[in-house]
Amino acid sequence: MTNNTNSTFSHAPDRDGLEARFGVRVASMLGERAQSTAPDIAERLRFAREQALSRAQAARRAATAPAVVVVGRGRSATLASHLGWWVKLGSAMPLALLVIGLMGIAHVHDRNQIAAVAEVDAALLADDLPPAAYTDPGFAEYLKTTRE
Repeated sequence: MTNNTNSTFSHAPDRDGLEARFGVRVASMLGERAQSTAPDIAERLRFAREQALSRAQAARRAATAPAVVVVGRGRSATLASHLGWWVKLGSAMPLALLVIGLMGIAHVHDRNQIAAVAEVDAALLADDLPPAAYTDPGFAEYLKTTRE
């Protein structure tokens, strides 16, 4: 028993011939059908074909367009890569300044809080007051107004 399916697909010239004949038959059927299409459909197909061709030409031109090269510090790089780096740096700079500013504000606020507490503690340690004065809610304000 012989296996004919392997011999049919193993020969490349036979397969290429079959593909070519199939392509010719499909093209001839499309040609026959194109003759019998309505004029408005034929016009829409022509317009779509022209658009597809112009897009393909634009894509080919864009793919073969030369890149702008900037030479600096002994190496070559595209202008777009240098601009991209500067744009990223320019975008990150305001964010970094904002974070540094917020950290500075928090630091100054903490220092002011510490100074106020130290002032109250110093006044408490220097004066001879009854213990009930320490629990009074307005005691800290009293200390601030007496020093000013």
